Amino acid sequence: MADPALRGGRTGWWRPYRAVLASRVRAQTSYRGSFALDLASSVLIGLVELAEIWVLYRSVDALGGLDLAAVLLVFGIADTAFSTADLFVGHVDTLPRYLRAGTLDVFYLRPQPLLAQLVTSEISVRRVTRIGVGLTALVVGLAVNDIAWSPLVVAFLVVVLVASTLTFAGLFVAAAGVQFFLVDASEMTNAVVYGGRYAATQPASVWGKPLVALFGFAVPIAFTAYLPVVALLGLPGAEWLPSWLGWLAPLAAVWTWAVALLAWRTGVRHYQGGGG
Repeated sequence: MADPALRGGRTGWWRPYRAVLASRVRAQTSYRGSFALDLASSVLIGLVELAEIWVLYRSVDALGGLDLAAVLLVFGIADTAFSTADLFVGHVDTLPRYLRAGTLDVFYLRPQPLLAQLVTSEISVRRVTRIGVGLTALVVGLAVNDIAWSPLVVAFLVVVLVASTLTFAGLFVAAAGVQFFLVDASEMTNAVVYGGRYAATQPASVWGKPLVALFGFAVPIAFTAYLPVVALLGLPGAEWLPSWLGWLAPLAAVWTWAVALLAWRTGVRHYQGGGG
């Protein structure tokens, strides 16, 4: 008789991961008071970051060629994409803890891929509310900007959100792969991952050339929100970052994941166990 997972077709592989995810969700929602406080704190952090932009634009009409309406759209796309990636993939930044404790070897005893186990090891449901903040900013940004709506524009927005989420997810995986070599350098990699998230919510046109080289091309943060927005609104873009590059957001995601998988596979092959 065939294996049940095989009889289930291509969806059979998802069953063990779905069970793990469900158990994590039940564990975090069992203490309702604490869970509600976590949700509220996550919303508050998002609102504070959004308020920073509002305060800044009370003093200026435009920054880097973007007015408040345009930068609100940038924030909405970047924050939604990063928060979604953080919800599903962000837990890979716990890898240094397993490396230092020597407990990563336990993952090798289970019949699932190492990366998938790490991703589902400590999913944090409270991050869902952070996605809500980003989506709210995105909806408001779409409403207050003068956008010539068409099926192509709608498809473009969907592709950008997916590609940007994948780009941020790839950054998490790449940072985790580096930890196999650095172990205690999570703060350094977080500076790129979380610093990149902050940079994504700002107009890239105000960056200096070193930042453009870093967050524009090496780590393609500019492709997650700024470039798609200037392409969508028909704005000229910035030096080294013309608006037509916004249509290449999917290629930025492919590039990020190519680097991420290379870093992860190299790190896994380098790892020799808790005693190595």
